Amino acid sequence: MKKSFIYILTLAFLLLLSSCGESRQTRIARTRAEYEKQMRENRAALKIGVLPTLDCLPLFIAQDDSLFKATGSDIRLKMRNSQLDNDTAFIGGSLEGMVTDIKRLEYIEKKGVGVKRVATTNAYWQLFGNPMARIFEVKQLGNKMVAMTRYSATDYLTDVALKGVKTQGMVFSVQFNDVKLRLKMLLNNEMDALWLTEPQATQARLFGANMLYDSRKAGFHLGAIAFRQKAWDDETRKKQITDFISAYNQAVDSINAHGISRYGKIIQKYCGCNDKTVKALPKLKYQHIQVK
Repeated sequence: MKKSFIYILTLAFLLLLSSCGESRQTRIARTRAEYEKQMRENRAALKIGVLPTLDCLPLFIAQDDSLFKATGSDIRLKMRNSQLDNDTAFIGGSLEGMVTDIKRLEYIEKKGVGVKRVATTNAYWQLFGNPMARIFEVKQLGNKMVAMTRYSATDYLTDVALKGVKTQGMVFSVQFNDVKLRLKMLLNNEMDALWLTEPQATQARLFGANMLYDSRKAGFHLGAIAFRQKAWDDETRKKQITDFISAYNQAVDSINAHGISRYGKIIQKYCGCNDKTVKALPKLKYQHIQVK
C-alpha cells in the first residue's frame, strides 16, 4: 500500500514537472493554433443572424433540439439585439443569412449587396403608447417621440399608421435599434410610443401599455429570412442552406403540432422574458420555407 502511494505521488510529480517544463513559446503556439482552428471552422460554418424575437423561434428550436446538428452541416446562430448590427455583419459578409424584414432588405439591396429572400415570416409589429403619458390613439402622437428603426418595417409602419391622421404637432421618429432597450424605455417611462414585435409586445401589454396600431390590420407580412446571393450561388453553401431549410421546416412542424407553449424554456432562454409572458403569448402558426 505504501509503495503504491509513493508510486502515485512520484507520477504526479513527474507530470507536474512535464507541464511546468512547457515553454512560453510552446504555450503561445498552441493557443494560436487553437484560435486559428476555431476561426477556420467559423468561416466554414453557415452563420445566421437572429434577434431575440419570436419570428426566430424555429431557429432556436433547431439549435437546441439538435436539428441543425443532425443534418451534418455546421450551422451557427449569431444573436444580436438590433437589426442594424445584423445588417452590418450581413453586408460585410460575416453572416450568410439572417432573419429580418422586407424593408431592411430593400435598403441593403440599394447598397449593392445581392440578396436572396427565401421566406416570409409570421412577424408582426404593434405600436404602443406609454400608459403614463395617457396616449390611447395615434392622433395623440403630435409632439411625441416614437421609437423605431430607420429603413425598416417599423419606419414604414410609422408612416402607414399616421397616414391621414391629424395630429396637433409633428411626430418625431427616434431611432432605437436594440429591441430589448426599446422595451425598457417603455417600462422606465422614457419613450412616448414605440414599435414592438413578439414577445416584447406581450410584455408591453402585460405592463398596461395601450396598443395604438397593429400591422396585421393592414394585412402586411413584412418579416423575412434571407441569404446573401453570393452564399446562395456557392455550391458548398447551397448544401448548408438546404440543410438549414430542412431543419427549420422540422421545427415549424413541431411548433404547429404542439404549440409554442411547449417551448417556453427556449423562448425564455433566447428572448429574455419570464414565464408569465410565455403563458400570455398569442397562438402563432409558422410556415415552411419553400424555395422556388
